[in-house]
Amino acid sequence: MKDAAPQTIYLKNYTPFGYLVDSVHLTFRLAPTATRVLARIAFRPNPDATDRQFFLHGERVRLISAAIDGATVTPDVTDVGLTCTVPDAPFVWESEVEISPQTNTALEGLYMSSGMYCTQCEAEGFRKITYYPDRPDVMSIFTVRIESDLPVLLSNGNPQASGPGWAEWHDPWPKPAYLFALVAGDLVAVPDSFTTKSGRHVDLNIYVRSGDDDKCAFAMDALKRSMTWDEDVYGREYDLDIFNIVAVDDFNMGAMENKGLNIFNSSLVLASAETATDVNFERIEGVIAHEYFHNWTGNRITCRDWFQLCLKEGLTVFRDQQFTGDMRSRPVKRIEDSILLRARQFREDNGPLAHPVRPESFVEINNFYTVTVYEKGAELIGMLKRLVGDADYDKALTLYFDRHDGQAATIEDWLRVFEDTTGRDLTQFKRWYSQAGTPRLSVTDAYDNGTYTLTFRQDTPPTPGQPAKDPRVIPIAVGLLNPNGDEVVPTTVLEMTKAEQSFQFTGLASRPTPSILRDFSAPVILKRDQSNAERAFLLAHDTDPFNKWEAGRALARDVIQQMILTGTSPDAAFLDGLAAVLRDDSLDAAFRALVLALPSEDDTAQTLHDNGHTPDPTAIHDAHEALRVQIAQHLQDILPRIHAACQVPGPYSPDATAAGMRSLGNACLTLLSRLDGGKAAERQFASADNMTQSVAALSCLLTIGKGQDQAQAFHDRWKGDRLVMDKWFMLQVACAAPDQTAATADRLTRHPMFDWKNPNRFRSVLGALAGHPAGFHAPDGAGYRLLADWLIKLDPLNPQTTARMSTAFETWARYDPARQALIRGELGRIAATPDLSRDTGEMVARMLG
Repeated sequence: MKDAAPQTIYLKNYTPFGYLVDSVHLTFRLAPTATRVLARIAFRPNPDATDRQFFLHGERVRLISAAIDGATVTPDVTDVGLTCTVPDAPFVWESEVEISPQTNTALEGLYMSSGMYCTQCEAEGFRKITYYPDRPDVMSIFTVRIESDLPVLLSNGNPQASGPGWAEWHDPWPKPAYLFALVAGDLVAVPDSFTTKSGRHVDLNIYVRSGDDDKCAFAMDALKRSMTWDEDVYGREYDLDIFNIVAVDDFNMGAMENKGLNIFNSSLVLASAETATDVNFERIEGVIAHEYFHNWTGNRITCRDWFQLCLKEGLTVFRDQQFTGDMRSRPVKRIEDSILLRARQFREDNGPLAHPVRPESFVEINNFYTVTVYEKGAELIGMLKRLVGDADYDKALTLYFDRHDGQAATIEDWLRVFEDTTGRDLTQFKRWYSQAGTPRLSVTDAYDNGTYTLTFRQDTPPTPGQPAKDPRVIPIAVGLLNPNGDEVVPTTVLEMTKAEQSFQFTGLASRPTPSILRDFSAPVILKRDQSNAERAFLLAHDTDPFNKWEAGRALARDVIQQMILTGTSPDAAFLDGLAAVLRDDSLDAAFRALVLALPSEDDTAQTLHDNGHTPDPTAIHDAHEALRVQIAQHLQDILPRIHAACQVPGPYSPDATAAGMRSLGNACLTLLSRLDGGKAAERQFASADNMTQSVAALSCLLTIGKGQDQAQAFHDRWKGDRLVMDKWFMLQVACAAPDQTAATADRLTRHPMFDWKNPNRFRSVLGALAGHPAGFHAPDGAGYRLLADWLIKLDPLNPQTTARMSTAFETWARYDPARQALIRGELGRIAATPDLSRDTGEMVARMLG
């Protein structure tokens, strides 16, 4: 069945649904191609609604029968739903529909994965299960009966009853349909339990396929730590008798917070020392926490409409960032979050896909599950907390939970609790939610007779549909250092509210060196004329970990840019600064590894573009490689010692200290490989007893054009593990020489184990291609053609993954005319595809302008 014709939805047109839903009873009679869904729903007129049309969403479902209060009715059915004449009083709607989970390759609604039935209903998947008002502001209590001969039958809430071939579940908490979940399969449970602070006993289970049950211990531990942390930090207890997690191989996203039944991409649950890297473990820990935290920020309080998506996602991302910082290292986590934001969200903000944190309109809501909504949305929470202070933030959150529990809320509701708590007017702060784009924060300084003045100017470039921007509230965390490197003014938050604004510091004995935007206090681009000597000074002396790292990053960025534009050698201040950080054992190992890493090639391309230059991906790649060689030569006397010192003894542990040591050791290995031809990497690969060390060594070897024997050995050992094989596919593309990247990806798409219908496997090859700037942007356009070919092939089966992968083309406007023409040609070819999905069609249209 073809998708419904695209229709633009506008925030300004919101109206409440004409009916309230008191209860929902669903019966599922599962069959692969002919599942029957029987619904009994109690409706009553909504006194707050002005439009009483009775419209139920429904797509790709076959209506068998319908009745109101027991009397058969014949509704008007279209491709997007049905309408029917209903009483102007409470009534019971009953329907029976048929759906085909086995042929549902879009992985939305009810579908099958490796013989297992599972659901994904956010954002609008429930309408592919049965007819219902599929919108987040319609909340109800669900009771579900599942009939099947499969041994495990799960749904939301608490188990009510079960018998041979059936099980019933009841969720006492009202929820929107997007939080509905069902799983049925031949699964193994890994059980545990948790006791809340108030004494409630909660059964915990992680359900996996047989053979995966030995890879759940870390996920279970992360869940229990998340539950404890949410009680301790936010005062939020779990509210059901059971909490279930299910690992699914075929899943478009990372995980889904369905009430009491979280469904996860298996890559974000399954982990062991032999099969998962340190990065995998940290990611699992964060996502487990994120989905659990949604129980309150997303489930108990949900969003009124999808324009408010940032309300639940931004707040929950902020909470999971806090959690990871507490579990590991706050400074390191803050740096990692800033790297992600700059690499992906700033890029989005500066291109044709720019949109506000709360969009004004959309065609396909799946296209707005973006880094702007999630990560920039989290930055807004962090700025708000910084502006009001920790105590008032805690009071406002308590008021938010008390006032809006059981409701579908808006950004206005969210900001109002802060206004009511603090007495502040947040009208100007709200612009962060409505204005797209990344503000540029320019700064100049002056010193006169003991008074130091910082003058800031904010400006945000035009974005699609928003040519002009009003000034925003920007919290600027600043510290001042004297010429000896001593901090003479500790971190002070300056609140900028005007387009241009000055701040003075008095009583200083000498001209200070400013440390500006400490802890990355606002998601802005700081623009200031700064010498490399000053950057080196901050790298050596700044007491703020983020700005200490930022000074090194700025040095590296300038060095790379000068190498590309003028062919000059690296600044000695940069190389000496790296050496000083590397030798400083008082610094966190993970922090030192971050300082040692170069900005990404995409970061360099954006820097050149921002400075008025046309980036050449090949030249950027060559400059990065040349700089790594020169860094390795400069540090050659200490690299072997530090690499050896970072080999963590004893059994593998994913804890932050051990992971940080491995991270630093492997950063050194990356540089050593440029000096010794890969000998150290070969030794590490041969002796590795965990996946982190194995993957790091293999990556080093493949990057320098070696490692074919090791790659084959890796394949032969792990060909039976689907998640490890995703790494094998990804590494070969990500580490290929630029002129071989597209050919390598093309070859791997013909590998017998390349299952292009599985999102993880598809991303492991085509995502790695898109993430290799010099290879993807090779002058012959082979990377563009290959990706476009596969997107056109995937779109009819899985529009959501296709649309998200299409964003690889979003930076086309910053490149030279030849590359622009090649990319526009491929986007045009995709746009001209017959029956293109509305997901992909919207994204391509926005990129083409």
